[in-house]
This record gives sequence, structure tokens and C-alpha cells, in this order.
Amino acid sequence: MMRFIFAPPSVVPFCFFSRRWQQALAAVALLWLIGTMCDEVQASPAAISDDVVKIGVMADMSGVYATVCGEGCVTAATMAVEDFGETVLGKPIEVVSADDHNSPESAALQAKTWVEREQVDVITGLVASSVTAAVTAVTNAAQRIVLISGSGSDAFTTSACSPYIAHWTYDVVALANGTVKPMVEAGKKKWFFITADYAFGLALEEVATRVVTTQGGVVTGSVRVPFGTADFAPYVRQAAASGADVVALANAGEDFVNALRAAADIGLTQSMEVVGLLVFTPNVKALDPAITANMRLTTGFYWDRDDSSRVWSERFFARAGVMPTMVQAGVYSAVSHYLNSIRQAGSDTADVVMKAMKSTRPNDFFAQRARLRPDGRLLHDMYQVRIKTARERKNPDDLYAIENVVHGIVAFAPPVPSCLFRKHRATIRE
Repeated sequence: MMRFIFAPPSVVPFCFFSRRWQQALAAVALLWLIGTMCDEVQASPAAISDDVVKIGVMADMSGVYATVCGEGCVTAATMAVEDFGETVLGKPIEVVSADDHNSPESAALQAKTWVEREQVDVITGLVASSVTAAVTAVTNAAQRIVLISGSGSDAFTTSACSPYIAHWTYDVVALANGTVKPMVEAGKKKWFFITADYAFGLALEEVATRVVTTQGGVVTGSVRVPFGTADFAPYVRQAAASGADVVALANAGEDFVNALRAAADIGLTQSMEVVGLLVFTPNVKALDPAITANMRLTTGFYWDRDDSSRVWSERFFARAGVMPTMVQAGVYSAVSHYLNSIRQAGSDTADVVMKAMKSTRPNDFFAQRARLRPDGRLLHDMYQVRIKTARERKNPDDLYAIENVVHGIVAFAPPVPSCLFRKHRATIRE
């Protein structure tokens, strides 16, 4: 806003003008002030680039991760926009979506098109970590924000960190700390890994191995399995011959389902403890409760946690026909906080929005005791759960019993100093 600059009295004393001139000058000054105020009011909506806030949801819409995010993530983002009021700073909010086909090349091309031709302001969803890495290479260069909800690799707040990344829902460190550590402490010392052979699986095995060895355990071996493998029998047999106490499945989605079914078929689930390091509720529903009963795992969200999660999840169910995964709930939470931060910042410029996102705590059914660190990692509660037996379940979606709540400060790794982006640092009063 412009300011009046008054000349010193020694130059042009206002009182030297006649009364008529004083009245005329006062009127001109008043009109000028009103004009600048109107200009400022009109300028506020112009803070929205291209007169629209455009949110891109990118996910596997038809492959092994379709039920994890997919169209459900589009639904979650749309719900967030609708609940926000469908406009921000007087401008409309639009949601667009695309299938990444679990292909980094396809995802990068789509991100480039969105950023350069379609003026997409923020991208969310993103499950396969290799896909996310390809997308963030594009968005970082373009200084566009990415709200990662589905990917697990911790690289996005460490080796591949960026001031334009917010990693929202979970990562491999939180999963390993939540699931592996208490099992090793309880005496399960020897581990074997069946690992998805791409960025996420390798990162999960690496972090889990570090937790095992730090707690005094050993890794007896591991096998890497190509993404999307249908027949896990050869890999499960290697695990059976390893002499391990625990066989850890460092994979997700349909890979997890196929691996656990193969383990059950050869009787491995009866002779050894098999644990999923990343398990989503649709995958649990797809399996016989006799196979999954009493398996323990870590998750960032469960629909039946409390009243607030149940209310939102029932709304989601009414639209999608299924209960939400933690990835879909995370998309809603991240988009909501992003829109609130635009309103707070008065602009959709990435730097000022990220500063606002890191200076204000998100507070919704998903983000419990949450704050976005300067490195882009959202700290929030994680949940150690046990999969219920068939007899315990009251309905098909009654899957988990929450046994412990892990504060985000404990669940996630400390920040890497090189990723503490100072231009976005903000103080949150505890």
C-alpha cells in the first residue's frame, strides 16, 4: 500500500493556503486515498496466478497401486476443495488428474505438460517413489509445490530434498521405527527381506536393516523381486530356507498381497513370522483373515481411529464406495492445508505459500499433533496396529486394533541440516 509523504512545514506549510484551497486539497487527498485502497482491494485476487488455483492429482489409476491412491485420491482432493468453499482469494480452485502408469518417464512428461502448458500450481498423490523422483525433478526446476502423500522413500527430505516438497503421510523411517524396532526388542533377532526392486523397496530394506542391526539383530539374507511380479513362490522358498525369525515384506499393494498368499500356500506363515512393512487397508481386505490375523504393522491413518476420522471416512465412503486409505486421507489433509496457506499468504506464489504452510499447524482428522518441518517432513502421529481376527471383526472394514500411538517426533528421523531451507523457516509456538 502506498503512503502519503508530507512535505516539511518549512517548505509548504498547509496553513498558508486559503481555506478554499485547503478544502480542495483535502478532497483531492481523500479521493487519492480511496483510489489506492480500491486498487489494493482489486489487486488481492490478482495474487492468484492465471486467475485459478489448479491442483493436479497424479497416481497409478489402473495398476497395482490403484486402490491405494488412484481415483480415491482425486475424490479426496475434490472433497478438500469443496469443503474449503471452491474459491480462494476470490478465484476458483480446479482439480485435474492423470494416470502415471507407474512410469517415471510418463509421469515426468505429464508433470512438464501440467507446469508449462496448463499452469498447474501444485501436484499431489504420487505413490511409486521412482515416479515421485521424476515428478519432483520437474517441479523443483519450475519452483512448483509437490504434496507427496503416497511415496515412502525418505530421500525427499534427505538426499533429494527441496524447498518445494511437503512429504505428508509416512516414510520408510516411520514404518521401520514403528514395526521393526519393537519386534527386535521383543526377541525377533534374525530377519530376511523380500524386497520390491525399486527405490521405495530398497530404501525400506535399508532403513529396516539399520534398525535391526542397531537393536542387536542380524539380517540373514534378502531377495529383490521385480515390480509387479505375480509368482512369489521362488522368493518365499528362499526366505523359508534362511533360518530367520521374521520374513519382512518390503513391498506394497498387490506385491504385498501376492507375496503373503505365496507364503501362506507353502506354510511359511505357520512356521515363521511374516510381517508387512507397508500395508494398506484394501490389501488387508483382499486377504483371508486366517492369513493376516494378528499381524502387526504401522500406519499413518486408520478410518476408525476416532469420531473425527469416522465422520470424514463415512463421507468418503458415500462417494467412493470404499473406506479411505492413509494415502487418500493424506491427500485431503495436504490439499486443505495448502489452500488455507494460500489464504493466509494472500498469494499462490510457491515460496510464500510454503512459508505459510510451515508457520501454521495443520489441524484436521488426519494431522494429529502435526507440524510441517523446514525440511518438508510433516511430523504427525503414527499408529502401531494389529490386524484383527475374523471373529473380532464387526464388519468388512473393521480391520485394525490400534495398540499404540507414536508421536511424530519419535516416529520420523531428525532433519538433515542441509535440508533446513532457511527462506521457509518459521517459528511455531508450542
